Formats: sequence, structure tokens, C-alpha cells
Amino acid sequence: MALQSIIDRRLAGKNKSIGNRERFLRRYKDQIKEAVKRAIDGRGIRDIERGEDIHIPRRDINEPVFGHGQGGVREIVHPGNKDYIRGDRIERPKGGQGQGGGKGQASDQGEGEDDFVFSLSKEEFMQVFFEDLALPHLIRTQLAEVPEWKYHRAGFSSDGTPNNLHVVRSMRGAIGRRIAIGAASRRELRELEDELAALRASPKPAEPVAAKERQAQIDELAERVAALRARLERIPYLDPIDLRFRNRIKVPVPTSKAVMFCLMDVSGSMDEARKDLSKRFFILLYLFLTRHYERIELVFIRHHTQAAEVDEENFFHARETGGTVVSSALVLMEEIIRARYNPSEWNIYGAQASDGDNWHHDSGRCRELLAEKLLPMCRYYAYVQVAEEEQNLWEEYTQLLETHKHFAMRKATEPSQIYPVFRDLFKKEGAEVAA
Repeated sequence: MALQSIIDRRLAGKNKSIGNRERFLRRYKDQIKEAVKRAIDGRGIRDIERGEDIHIPRRDINEPVFGHGQGGVREIVHPGNKDYIRGDRIERPKGGQGQGGGKGQASDQGEGEDDFVFSLSKEEFMQVFFEDLALPHLIRTQLAEVPEWKYHRAGFSSDGTPNNLHVVRSMRGAIGRRIAIGAASRRELRELEDELAALRASPKPAEPVAAKERQAQIDELAERVAALRARLERIPYLDPIDLRFRNRIKVPVPTSKAVMFCLMDVSGSMDEARKDLSKRFFILLYLFLTRHYERIELVFIRHHTQAAEVDEENFFHARETGGTVVSSALVLMEEIIRARYNPSEWNIYGAQASDGDNWHHDSGRCRELLAEKLLPMCRYYAYVQVAEEEQNLWEEYTQLLETHKHFAMRKATEPSQIYPVFRDLFKKEGAEVAA
């Protein structure tokens, strides 16, 4: 059996070759990952999904070229030399320029003629970002799910399934149809019946001829009355055109409001690497929530011995440090919820990142605040520890796992370990939807 090869020569969007682009992305994967990492470090959580312009130095994309040398030993005299003789040393061109001079100009945009620039789409940017976080393809599909839809009543239609049949509306239509079709016949029938009754009630003529004419009129009227009654009886009681079915149309569901609380320890033990892990943790949860809610607000709370609500810039980059009292952040979160976010109107999510270090006598209070105050108001609360060592805060939080199914905690000491926190989150969300 001969093998057949099928070549897809359909053009991609704007005549771009998807295959060549994918090979290019694979070939310069390291430079692209580095550019994505720089972009993540410089972006806010809300802007993480847009694409990115990638700059690759020309020296990194140069292709090796094989050329034929002239070979042998030759002496060549170049015409036009008036300054040098054999044995003279030629100085380098000033300004670092080679022969012919450089054409580049100084720029404050990090871009020049020697750089190769191309744009990563939103999907490609997120794919590189998720690859670093070891996000499975299954969950990546769940992150890109479409909005939910519901069916709403939209009047009636003349076709549909039997279970959507509206009996009252169908019978009403049938009665109206019978009235409209038989109105003229019934009017004529009443007139003929009255005329027939009057003719029969009239005295019988004495002359045979007149009596015979009277009887002929009575027979004719009786035949017409019978014909009209038969015509009215032939009008169907219920016709297929009378049927009316409940009509339902698919409309997008107005999504509820959600608020995401980001709590991060900024004590002296939280270095930049641990803060970077925390940021990736918050980004993943934010991406999950934006796929389920149209409106989502972010609240940033940083704490050492005291907690404060700050903007995103200060949340990740402020240099203020100190000791560690985690309960101060939980108390502030509760105050903000009661002041601005009514749990009956908002879906509340909590995300806490810490290295696990805490004042010894404060960890028990943190567990009590979560169990009694925050978890009853939260739809989900996730805690990630960006350090391996288990301290008293980890031990206290572990006691909440059995009694509170919407609480999850994991450790993450490198980017590829962040996802397990969200594995339970997606699983629980799916279980809730199925229920």
C-alpha cells in the first residue's frame, strides 16, 4: 500500500506561517522565557495577560555561513593608497566604529537597528508563563473556559418539544381559530334556522300549488341548514397551527462580584526570591478568578508586626520590614470585609503568602481568626508557604484542613511547585458546579 502525504498549504492569519513561528519560539525559548520573566517582574497583576514585545540581539540569531576562501598566498595592491607603505601599522577607527561606520543611534527605548523585535500574542505569553509554573494542559483549558449561559423565557413559538407545550395558550388559540373560521357560517345558519322556523310556523296554504311551493322552500332551507352544520362540524377542534410552546433563549449569566485579598508577609526573612514566588501565586489565583467573574477587585495587605492596606506597587516593592505578627493582617482583612464587602453580595477569596515565621504566641490566634471570623465569610482561602521548614504557623493552619473544605495550604520553594495549591482549588470549584 502506497503511503500518501498530505500537506496543508492553507494560509494562517495575515499570511503568517504558524509552523515556522512555532519553530522559531522553540529555538529561542531561553531568550523568550527570560523576556517573559522580565515582563512579569515589571507588570501589575491586572496587566499580566497582555502580550509582549520580545527583543533578541542580532548576534543571537545570526546563522552560520560557509564560504569559499581564496586560498593560497597572494600579493594584492589596492589602488588609491596615499598614506601607507608596506610595514606601516594602521590604527583602529576612533569611536569604536568599523569600516564604513555604525548606523545605530542612542535610544532610551532599549531598541536599535541591531535588535530583532517580534511580538508575543496574549496566548503565547500565557503559555510561556504557565510552562514555567508547570501548569497542566487540563487546567490551562479550564482557565480559558467561556462564560456561563442560562435559558430564559422569551414568549411562545409554534414549534418545540412536547414538554414545553403550553396547554392554555394552545386551547385559547384553537378557540379563536374556530370562532374566526366559523363566524360567518354560524351567522348564516342562525338566519336560515329562523327563516325555516318562521316558514314552518306559517299557516299551510289551501291551494295545492302554494302548498307544494311552501314545502319545496322548507326542504331547500333544511338542506342548507344541514350543509352549514356539516361544514361547522368539519372545523377541527385542535389543529397543529394552534399549538404554542414555551420559547427559551440562551442569555449570558450576569456574573457576581468578587474580591481577592492578597496578604503577604514582608518581614526581614522574606527576601526578593520569596516575594517573587508569592507574586506568581497571586497571579495564578487572579487569573482563575477573572475567568469566573466579570468584576473583580484586589485588596493588597502587607504586614510585619503591623498590617496596612497598600497599592500593588508598594505591596511588592516597598522596603519596609520588621518582625512578624500575622494576626494583624487577618484582623485588617476582617475589618475591610465588614466595611466594604458584604458577604451576601460579594464572593470573597483570600490568598496568603508567608515564609511561615511568626511570633509564637500569635499563631494560635491566627487559627482562631480564620476559623471563627474569615472562613465563614470566604468562598475560598488559600495559603502558600514559600519556605520548606514547618513552623508553628504551619502547624496551627494544618488543624483547619479537616473542618474547612474551602481552605487549602501548600509549600512552594520554586516556581514549579506553586500549582498544587490551585489543584485543589479547581477540583473544589468543579465539584461545586456539579452539585
